[in-house]
Amino acid sequence: MRWLVTGAGGMLGRDMTDVLDRRGERVAGLDRGALDITRYDAVADAIAAHRPDVVVNCAACTAVDDAETDEDRALRVNGDGPRHLARACAAAGARLVHVSTDYVFPGDATTPYPEDHPPAPRTAYGRTKLAGERAVLEELPDTGVIVRTAWLYGVHGRSFVRTMMDLEARSATVDVVDDQRGQPTWSADVAARVADLGPLVGRGASGVLHATSSGETTWYDLAREVFHGLGADPDRIHPVGSAACPRPAPRPAYSVLAHGRWRELGLPPLRDWRAALHEALPHIRKESLRETP
Repeated sequence: MRWLVTGAGGMLGRDMTDVLDRRGERVAGLDRGALDITRYDAVADAIAAHRPDVVVNCAACTAVDDAETDEDRALRVNGDGPRHLARACAAAGARLVHVSTDYVFPGDATTPYPEDHPPAPRTAYGRTKLAGERAVLEELPDTGVIVRTAWLYGVHGRSFVRTMMDLEARSATVDVVDDQRGQPTWSADVAARVADLGPLVGRGASGVLHATSSGETTWYDLAREVFHGLGADPDRIHPVGSAACPRPAPRPAYSVLAHGRWRELGLPPLRDWRAALHEALPHIRKESLRETP
């Protein structure tokens, strides 16, 4: 199979190209500088040049707070970009896996959101990502898949886990919110699952899937687990409410996603978040030390 990964310079995009390379797949990774997905002509040219069987769209405007004041810009990337990709894929006979987010839900549930739960975003970012989902499903009803993920961290780029690792080295104590629940998810696990999924798109797989780690926790307990994994004292983490950390875009109080559709495809849900985190920490620490001057 031939693969094309957009947003290949980002956390998930880099893991996606790495996973496909290790599996011996033919993959072209295009970062933001190589492909502007807000331009249809650029998208069509890239797909014509690389002739992919599967496109994985990891390109996104993920600045959640900035989207509140510049929703039009976020919409061009998160809404128009996926539509351009979907239309170009339809014209070329390619399949598309589009990465989306838990922010399409209101975050007020008390049990995990199933894949078919009605979206109701409460932020500009969530609205723009929902626009992208709908565009892909409209343009590619049989050969397009939405993969929603959440609370991503990885070896490359910034994340909550990386921030906690940095704070452990320089702060005596750290305040972390304890009233938001979700599923910390290693981007490498998501990339591996998307690689499994690609051959199934249009051959039994379509619509929406959730790719988050199993289990659930709070940011506070995640921070404690990071400290524990580093051999540091978890009691240096102090719990606070969300009101102590106001942000322009409200964070969902509950971002736990259900995984029922994987079983329909004969694939298990992603592993427990703790197991993934403890495998990931040494790799993240190694990269952090490599980047330190």
